[in-house]
Amino acid sequence: MQTRSSGNTQGIDVSRYQGNIDWAKVKASGMTFVFIKATEGQTYTDPNFQTNVTGALAAGMLVGTYHFFRATTSDGAKAEAAHYATTLQKVGGAKALQLPPVMDYENNPGNLSKAQINTVAKAFLTELQRLTGVKPIIYTGNSFAGNFEPSMNSYDLWIARYSNSRVPEDQPAWKRWTFWQYTDSGKVNGISGNVDMNEFQGSAAELKARYATAAPKPPEPSEPTNPTNPTNPTEPPKGGEPMTAEEKAAFDALKSQVDKLQARQQMEVPVWAKAAVDAALAYDTKNPLFSIDSGASYDFYRFITVMYRRGLFKK
Repeated sequence: MQTRSSGNTQGIDVSRYQGNIDWAKVKASGMTFVFIKATEGQTYTDPNFQTNVTGALAAGMLVGTYHFFRATTSDGAKAEAAHYATTLQKVGGAKALQLPPVMDYENNPGNLSKAQINTVAKAFLTELQRLTGVKPIIYTGNSFAGNFEPSMNSYDLWIARYSNSRVPEDQPAWKRWTFWQYTDSGKVNGISGNVDMNEFQGSAAELKARYATAAPKPPEPSEPTNPTNPTNPTEPPKGGEPMTAEEKAAFDALKSQVDKLQARQQMEVPVWAKAAVDAALAYDTKNPLFSIDSGASYDFYRFITVMYRRGLFKK
Protein backbone atom coordinates (compact mmCIF):
# COMPACT_ATOMS: atom_id res chain seq x y z
CA MET A 1 0.00 0.00 0.00
CA GLN A 2 0.99 3.67 -0.25
CA THR A 3 3.29 5.47 2.16
CA ARG A 4 2.36 8.38 4.38
CA SER A 5 2.62 11.89 2.92
CA SER A 6 3.55 15.24 4.46
CA GLY A 7 0.38 16.74 2.96
CA ASN A 8 -1.94 14.26 4.63
CA THR A 9 -4.19 15.52 7.40
CA GLN A 10 -3.78 14.12 10.91
CA GLY A 11 -6.23 12.77 13.47
CA ILE A 12 -6.70 10.56 16.50
CA ASP A 13 -9.09 7.96 17.88
CA VAL A 14 -10.19 7.88 21.52
CA SER A 15 -12.26 6.00 24.07
CA ARG A 16 -12.80 6.19 27.82
CA TYR A 17 -9.14 5.25 28.32
CA GLN A 18 -8.08 8.78 27.37
CA GLY A 19 -10.11 10.18 30.29
CA ASN A 20 -11.11 13.85 30.23
CA ILE A 21 -9.96 15.53 27.01
CA ASP A 22 -9.35 19.23 26.37
CA TRP A 23 -10.66 19.31 22.82
CA ALA A 24 -9.66 22.91 22.15
CA LYS A 25 -6.03 21.98 22.82
CA VAL A 26 -6.33 18.87 20.66
CA LYS A 27 -7.61 20.96 17.74
CA ALA A 28 -4.92 23.62 18.30
CA SER A 29 -2.23 20.92 18.19
CA GLY A 30 -3.03 20.29 14.52
CA MET A 31 -5.46 17.39 14.76
CA THR A 32 -8.22 17.66 12.12
CA PHE A 33 -10.35 14.59 12.75
CA VAL A 34 -11.22 12.06 15.44
CA PHE A 35 -12.95 8.69 15.64
CA ILE A 36 -14.66 8.21 19.02
CA LYS A 37 -15.60 4.83 20.49
CA ALA A 38 -19.36 4.49 20.77
CA THR A 39 -20.20 0.85 21.44
CA GLU A 40 -19.00 -2.74 21.73
CA GLY A 41 -20.92 -5.95 21.29
CA GLN A 42 -24.70 -5.89 21.77
CA THR A 43 -24.95 -3.88 24.99
CA TYR A 44 -21.83 -1.90 25.91
CA THR A 45 -21.67 1.88 25.40
CA ASP A 46 -18.48 3.83 26.10
CA PRO A 47 -19.22 6.07 29.12
CA ASN A 48 -17.36 9.03 27.57
CA PHE A 49 -19.02 8.74 24.16
CA GLN A 50 -21.46 11.65 24.31
CA THR A 51 -19.07 13.94 26.19
CA ASN A 52 -16.32 13.28 23.66
CA VAL A 53 -18.58 13.84 20.65
CA THR A 54 -19.96 17.08 22.06
CA GLY A 55 -16.49 18.39 22.96
CA ALA A 56 -14.89 17.46 19.65
CA LEU A 57 -17.69 19.04 17.62
CA ALA A 58 -17.54 22.21 19.69
CA ALA A 59 -13.79 22.44 19.03
CA GLY A 60 -14.33 22.20 15.26
CA MET A 61 -13.04 18.67 14.73
CA LEU A 62 -14.34 16.37 11.98
CA VAL A 63 -15.98 13.63 14.02
CA GLY A 64 -16.68 9.96 13.40
CA THR A 65 -17.43 7.03 15.70
CA TYR A 66 -16.59 3.33 15.89
CA HIS A 67 -18.07 0.09 17.16
CA PHE A 68 -15.89 -2.78 18.44
CA PHE A 69 -17.26 -5.86 16.70
CA ARG A 70 -17.68 -9.18 18.57
CA ALA A 71 -20.44 -11.08 16.74
CA THR A 72 -19.99 -14.67 15.57
CA THR A 73 -23.37 -15.05 13.82
CA SER A 74 -25.36 -12.96 11.36
CA ASP A 75 -28.14 -12.43 13.89
CA GLY A 76 -25.60 -11.31 16.45
CA ALA A 77 -24.07 -8.94 13.91
CA LYS A 78 -27.44 -7.36 13.18
CA ALA A 79 -28.09 -6.95 16.91
CA GLU A 80 -24.75 -5.18 17.29
CA ALA A 81 -25.57 -2.89 14.37
CA ALA A 82 -28.90 -2.00 16.01
CA HIS A 83 -27.18 -1.22 19.33
CA TYR A 84 -24.65 1.02 17.56
CA ALA A 85 -27.29 2.83 15.52
CA THR A 86 -29.48 3.41 18.57
CA THR A 87 -26.54 4.81 20.51
CA LEU A 88 -25.71 7.19 17.67
CA GLN A 89 -29.17 8.70 18.04
CA LYS A 90 -27.98 10.18 21.34
CA VAL A 91 -25.80 12.57 19.34
CA GLY A 92 -28.29 13.18 16.53
CA GLY A 93 -27.59 10.06 14.45
CA ALA A 94 -24.80 9.14 12.05
CA LYS A 95 -25.77 11.90 9.63
CA ALA A 96 -25.14 14.54 12.30
CA LEU A 97 -21.42 13.73 12.15
CA GLN A 98 -18.89 14.53 9.44
CA LEU A 99 -17.31 11.06 9.17
CA PRO A 100 -19.05 7.69 8.65
CA PRO A 101 -19.57 5.08 11.37
CA VAL A 102 -16.90 2.39 11.61
CA MET A 103 -16.93 -1.38 12.10
CA ASP A 104 -13.82 -2.20 14.19
CA TYR A 105 -13.23 -5.88 13.35
CA GLU A 106 -9.76 -6.91 14.39
CA ASN A 107 -9.82 -10.34 16.06
CA ASN A 108 -11.51 -13.74 15.84
CA PRO A 109 -12.50 -15.00 19.31
CA GLY A 110 -15.07 -17.37 17.81
CA ASN A 111 -12.45 -19.04 15.58
CA LEU A 112 -14.57 -18.40 12.49
CA SER A 113 -13.50 -19.39 9.00
CA LYS A 114 -12.74 -16.65 6.48
CA ALA A 115 -16.10 -17.28 4.84
CA GLN A 116 -17.86 -16.87 8.18
CA ILE A 117 -15.89 -13.71 8.97
CA ASN A 118 -17.10 -12.15 5.73
CA THR A 119 -20.68 -13.32 6.30
CA VAL A 120 -21.00 -11.73 9.75
CA ALA A 121 -19.13 -8.60 8.65
CA LYS A 122 -21.47 -8.08 5.69
CA ALA A 123 -24.50 -8.66 7.92
CA PHE A 124 -23.32 -5.91 10.28
CA LEU A 125 -22.31 -3.45 7.55
CA THR A 126 -25.52 -3.90 5.56
CA GLU A 127 -27.75 -3.56 8.62
CA LEU A 128 -25.86 -0.53 9.92
CA GLN A 129 -26.17 1.25 6.59
CA ARG A 130 -29.88 0.43 6.48
CA LEU A 131 -30.42 1.82 9.96
CA THR A 132 -28.26 4.96 9.65
CA GLY A 133 -28.40 5.81 5.96
CA VAL A 134 -24.60 6.09 5.90
CA LYS A 135 -22.14 3.62 4.35
CA PRO A 136 -19.68 2.48 7.04
CA ILE A 137 -15.88 2.21 7.04
CA ILE A 138 -13.96 -0.94 8.01
CA TYR A 139 -11.19 -0.71 10.64
CA THR A 140 -8.86 -3.67 11.03
CA GLY A 141 -5.25 -4.66 11.57
CA ASN A 142 -2.59 -5.32 8.95
CA SER A 143 -2.72 -9.09 9.55
CA PHE A 144 -6.47 -9.49 10.09
CA ALA A 145 -7.21 -7.56 6.88
CA GLY A 146 -6.21 -10.66 4.92
CA ASN A 147 -9.44 -12.34 6.03
CA PHE A 148 -11.64 -10.02 3.97
CA GLU A 149 -12.60 -11.10 0.47
CA PRO A 150 -12.12 -8.81 -2.58
CA SER A 151 -15.77 -7.72 -2.65
CA MET A 152 -15.20 -5.84 0.61
CA ASN A 153 -13.14 -3.24 -1.26
CA SER A 154 -16.33 -1.25 -1.75
CA TYR A 155 -15.81 -0.10 1.84
CA ASP A 156 -13.08 2.39 2.73
CA LEU A 157 -10.25 0.89 4.78
CA TRP A 158 -8.88 2.23 8.06
CA ILE A 159 -5.90 0.01 8.78
CA ALA A 160 -3.63 -0.34 11.80
CA ARG A 161 0.09 -0.89 11.32
CA TYR A 162 2.42 0.58 13.90
CA SER A 163 5.60 1.42 12.04
CA ASN A 164 7.61 4.43 10.89
CA SER A 165 9.15 2.52 8.00
CA ARG A 166 6.87 -0.32 6.88
CA VAL A 167 3.66 0.48 5.04
CA PRO A 168 0.52 -1.69 5.43
CA GLU A 169 0.63 -4.72 3.15
CA ASP A 170 -1.53 -5.13 0.06
CA GLN A 171 -4.61 -7.20 0.86
CA PRO A 172 -7.08 -9.24 -1.23
CA ALA A 173 -9.69 -6.49 -0.76
CA TRP A 174 -7.48 -3.37 -0.73
CA LYS A 175 -4.34 -2.04 -2.36
CA ARG A 176 -4.65 1.41 -0.74
CA TRP A 177 -5.63 2.62 2.69
CA THR A 178 -7.99 5.54 3.34
CA PHE A 179 -6.91 5.99 6.97
CA TRP A 180 -3.73 4.60 8.53
CA GLN A 181 -3.41 4.19 12.31
CA TYR A 182 0.36 4.32 12.50
CA THR A 183 1.02 4.32 16.27
CA ASP A 184 -0.76 3.67 19.54
CA SER A 185 1.69 5.75 21.59
CA GLY A 186 1.18 9.25 20.24
CA LYS A 187 1.29 12.41 22.36
CA VAL A 188 -1.19 15.24 21.77
CA ASN A 189 -1.81 18.39 23.79
CA GLY A 190 -5.08 18.13 25.69
CA ILE A 191 -4.76 14.38 26.33
CA SER A 192 -2.93 12.81 29.25
CA GLY A 193 -1.02 9.69 28.29
CA ASN A 194 -0.83 7.92 24.96
CA VAL A 195 -3.31 8.15 22.12
CA ASP A 196 -3.70 6.41 18.75
CA MET A 197 -2.50 8.56 15.83
CA ASN A 198 -4.05 8.38 12.36
CA GLU A 199 -3.53 9.86 8.93
CA PHE A 200 -6.03 10.38 6.10
CA GLN A 201 -4.86 9.84 2.53
CA GLY A 202 -5.26 13.52 1.61
CA SER A 203 -5.78 17.05 2.87
CA ALA A 204 -8.42 18.22 5.32
CA ALA A 205 -10.41 19.68 2.43
CA GLU A 206 -10.28 16.33 0.61
CA LEU A 207 -11.42 14.55 3.77
CA LYS A 208 -14.44 16.83 4.06
CA ALA A 209 -15.27 16.39 0.38
CA ARG A 210 -14.95 12.59 0.47
CA TYR A 211 -17.68 12.19 3.08
CA ALA A 212 -19.78 15.26 2.34
CA THR A 213 -22.67 13.06 1.18
CA ALA A 214 -22.56 11.16 4.48
CA ALA A 215 -23.49 14.23 6.51
CA PRO A 216 -24.22 17.30 4.39
CA LYS A 217 -25.82 19.12 7.31
CA PRO A 218 -27.18 18.49 10.81
CA PRO A 219 -30.22 16.19 10.89
CA GLU A 220 -33.61 17.65 10.10
CA PRO A 221 -35.89 16.66 13.00
CA SER A 222 -39.06 14.96 11.83
CA GLU A 223 -42.54 16.03 12.83
CA PRO A 224 -43.52 14.58 16.24
CA THR A 225 -45.53 11.37 16.06
CA ASN A 226 -48.35 12.80 18.15
CA PRO A 227 -48.45 16.59 17.66
CA THR A 228 -50.26 18.50 20.33
CA ASN A 229 -52.35 20.31 17.72
CA PRO A 230 -53.31 18.28 14.62
CA THR A 231 -54.38 21.37 12.73
CA ASN A 232 -52.30 24.46 12.06
CA PRO A 233 -50.54 25.47 15.31
CA THR A 234 -51.93 28.45 17.14
CA GLU A 235 -49.73 31.52 16.72
CA PRO A 236 -48.34 32.45 20.15
CA PRO A 237 -49.69 35.73 21.50
CA LYS A 238 -47.75 38.82 20.52
CA GLY A 239 -45.68 40.46 23.23
CA GLY A 240 -47.86 41.92 25.96
CA GLU A 241 -51.18 40.59 24.60
CA PRO A 242 -53.19 38.22 26.83
CA MET A 243 -53.74 34.66 25.69
CA THR A 244 -57.14 33.60 24.44
CA ALA A 245 -58.68 30.47 25.93
CA GLU A 246 -57.73 28.53 22.81
CA GLU A 247 -54.12 29.77 22.95
CA LYS A 248 -53.88 28.95 26.65
CA ALA A 249 -55.12 25.40 26.02
CA ALA A 250 -52.58 24.92 23.22
CA PHE A 251 -49.80 26.34 25.40
CA ASP A 252 -50.72 24.06 28.33
CA ALA A 253 -50.80 21.02 26.02
CA LEU A 254 -47.37 21.94 24.68
CA LYS A 255 -45.98 22.30 28.19
CA SER A 256 -47.36 18.88 29.14
CA GLN A 257 -45.70 17.30 26.11
CA VAL A 258 -42.42 19.07 26.86
CA ASP A 259 -42.46 17.84 30.46
CA LYS A 260 -42.91 14.24 29.28
CA LEU A 261 -40.09 14.49 26.76
CA GLN A 262 -37.75 16.18 29.20
CA ALA A 263 -38.16 13.34 31.69
CA ARG A 264 -36.37 10.92 29.37
CA GLN A 265 -32.61 10.28 29.20
CA GLN A 266 -30.78 13.61 29.35
CA MET A 267 -28.06 15.02 27.11
CA GLU A 268 -26.53 18.43 26.49
CA VAL A 269 -28.01 20.74 23.85
CA PRO A 270 -26.91 19.44 20.40
CA VAL A 271 -25.66 21.98 17.86
CA TRP A 272 -28.68 21.54 15.57
CA ALA A 273 -31.15 22.36 18.38
CA LYS A 274 -29.43 25.39 19.94
CA ALA A 275 -31.31 28.07 17.96
CA ALA A 276 -34.67 26.47 18.80
CA VAL A 277 -33.85 26.12 22.50
CA ASP A 278 -32.61 29.72 22.70
CA ALA A 279 -35.77 31.01 21.01
CA ALA A 280 -38.04 28.97 23.27
CA LEU A 281 -36.29 30.14 26.45
CA ALA A 282 -36.29 33.76 25.29
CA TYR A 283 -40.00 33.80 24.44
CA ASP A 284 -41.11 34.45 28.03
CA THR A 285 -38.20 34.92 30.44
CA LYS A 286 -40.52 35.50 33.41
CA ASN A 287 -42.39 32.25 32.93
CA PRO A 288 -40.10 29.95 30.90
CA LEU A 289 -41.63 26.88 29.32
CA PHE A 290 -38.83 24.62 30.55
CA SER A 291 -35.38 24.46 32.13
CA ILE A 292 -32.40 22.54 30.76
CA ASP A 293 -29.91 23.12 33.56
CA SER A 294 -29.29 19.36 33.67
CA GLY A 295 -29.82 18.71 29.96
CA ALA A 296 -32.76 17.01 28.27
CA SER A 297 -33.57 14.07 25.99
CA TYR A 298 -32.93 13.77 22.26
CA ASP A 299 -36.70 13.56 21.66
CA PHE A 300 -37.19 16.76 23.65
CA TYR A 301 -34.69 18.67 21.49
CA ARG A 302 -36.25 17.27 18.33
CA PHE A 303 -39.71 18.33 19.48
CA ILE A 304 -38.59 21.86 20.42
CA THR A 305 -36.85 22.21 17.03
CA VAL A 306 -39.98 21.16 15.14
CA MET A 307 -42.08 23.66 17.09
CA TYR A 308 -39.50 26.38 16.45
CA ARG A 309 -39.53 25.76 12.70
CA ARG A 310 -43.31 25.97 12.72
CA GLY A 311 -43.10 29.46 14.23
CA LEU A 312 -44.38 28.68 17.72
CA PHE A 313 -41.76 30.78 19.49
CA LYS A 314 -41.92 33.89 17.31
CA LYS A 315 -43.00 37.12 18.99
